[in-house]
Amino acid sequence: MWLDLDGDGPLHRQTYRAMRTAVLAGRLARGARLPSSRTLARDLGVARNTILQAYEQLVAEGYAVTRPGSGTYVSEPLGAGDTRPVPVRSGGAGPPATLSRYGERLRSAATPRGLGWEPRGPRLPYDFRYGEPAYADLPYASWCRTLARCARKSTRRELHYGHPAGDPSLREALAAYLCRSRGVVCTPEQIVIVHGSQQAIDLAIRLLVDPGDRVVTEDPNYGGLDLALSAARAEIVPLRVDDAGLCVADLPEDGARLVCITPSHQFPTGAVMPASRRLELLAWASRHDTFVLEDDYDGEFRFDGRPLESLQGLDSGGRVLYVGTVSKVLFPSLRIGYVVAPPVLAEPLAHAKALTDTGGSSLEQRALAEFVASGAFERHLRRSRGRHAARRRALLEATDEHLGDAVRIGGANAGLHVVLWIRGAPPQRVAEVRRRAAGVGVGVYSVHPFYRSPAPGAGLLLGFGALTEDEIREGIRRLANVLG
Repeated sequence: MWLDLDGDGPLHRQTYRAMRTAVLAGRLARGARLPSSRTLARDLGVARNTILQAYEQLVAEGYAVTRPGSGTYVSEPLGAGDTRPVPVRSGGAGPPATLSRYGERLRSAATPRGLGWEPRGPRLPYDFRYGEPAYADLPYASWCRTLARCARKSTRRELHYGHPAGDPSLREALAAYLCRSRGVVCTPEQIVIVHGSQQAIDLAIRLLVDPGDRVVTEDPNYGGLDLALSAARAEIVPLRVDDAGLCVADLPEDGARLVCITPSHQFPTGAVMPASRRLELLAWASRHDTFVLEDDYDGEFRFDGRPLESLQGLDSGGRVLYVGTVSKVLFPSLRIGYVVAPPVLAEPLAHAKALTDTGGSSLEQRALAEFVASGAFERHLRRSRGRHAARRRALLEATDEHLGDAVRIGGANAGLHVVLWIRGAPPQRVAEVRRRAAGVGVGVYSVHPFYRSPAPGAGLLLGFGALTEDEIREGIRRLANVLG
C-alpha cells in the first residue's frame, strides 16, 4: 500500500494523517479492508507499533472499525455529513487527446452508428435481447471436464505462446467439422483462429483494403463492419437487401475491392440467399477480381428445409474468406472465432493477426479442439438446434395468436432472432413501443440502427435464444397489449 507521509512529526501521526486523507479523498473505498499492521509496517519500513497507533487513532475518530478475527476496515458512512467522493482512477482529466487520423476516423464513425447496438440496461423479465445464448442449455459439465483435462496434461511447450494462426489441433478439428456441417472446402492450413467475428472482419479489411478502395456492403448490416471500414477510409457502397439477401443485380459495373455479406442469415433481416444468387455473386467477383467476406455468424441454426451449402463451398476461384464463431453455439466470452482464407491469403492473414496478439488462449483452443473432435460439440449443437426450434415455434405461434395481421415476421427460417415489422407504422413509432413494452417488463430492440438508408417501417429485433418457451409466449402476449 502506498501512502504519502508528509515528514511532519512522529511517524504514527504521519501515517494516521496519510490514511485519513486517503479515506476522505475516496482512495480507500467505504468498507475496504485495510492491510494488516505487519504488512503495512513492512511496506512503509516502520515499526509495527507505529501502524497500530495510527489504526487506533483512525478507529477512535470513526474513520475505521475493527472486526474481531477479521481485521480493520474503512467505515461505511461517517455520518449525515459524509461527502467522501467516489474513487477515481486518474488525478485529473489530462491534456486534450490528440489522436491519429485513424483514431479520429474511428471516433467520428462510432458516433452515429457505433456497433449498431445500445448500452445494455437492467434485464427485463421478458427480454428479447439479441446475441445471448440459452445458458441453461450449455454443456457446462462436459466443457469443464474437457478444459480441466487439457489443463492437467498441458506440457511446458503448450503453455508458452502459441502460433498466431491458432493451435494446430483446433485448426484440424475445425476443418473436418466445417466440411461436414457447412460444406466448407479447406485444409487446416487455411484456417486462422481469431478472437471472434469482429477481429476477423478487422483483420480482413486491414489486409485487403487501402484508403479509397470500394467495398460493397449490405444495407442494413452489422454496424461493426461499417465502423471498421470507415476507420480504414474505405469507400462504402451499401446495397439494398430483399427477401433473398443482397441484391446482386445492383453490384457496381466497374467492380469493387471487397464484398461483405451474411448470405446464410442476413443480419438483421434474416433473409437467406438462394444458390442461384450465390453463384451469380461469385461469377461477378471472378470477373472483377474481387474478394468476398462471408460472415456465417449463426449458420448452424436453420429450421426450414435442408441446410444450405456455404458460399465458400461453391467458390472455385479462391475468392471467399469464410468467417465463423462459436459464440452462438457455446457462449460469447469464449472468444474463439475463425477465418477460412483462400490459400494465397492464409499466411498474410496470420501475419496480420500476429501484430494484434501473440496467439490467443492456447488452453481453451486445445479444449475446444478436443470438444469438437470427440463429437461433444456436434451433440450439443443437435440438442441446441432442437430446443431453439421449439422456442422459434413458440414465438411464431404466440405472434399469430396475439398479433395476427398487425405484424409481419421476417427472418424466421434460420438463426436466433426475427424482425417484427409493425404494419402501417412509421419508424418513429419504435421508440414509443419500446418504452411502453419496458413498462410491462418486455425488452424489445429497434432494427433501425443497422440501416444506413431509412428503414422501410417500424421494425423490432427480437432475439429468442435466451428465453424459455413460456417466457416467449408471455412476452409476446404483453407486447400485443402494448401494440393494441
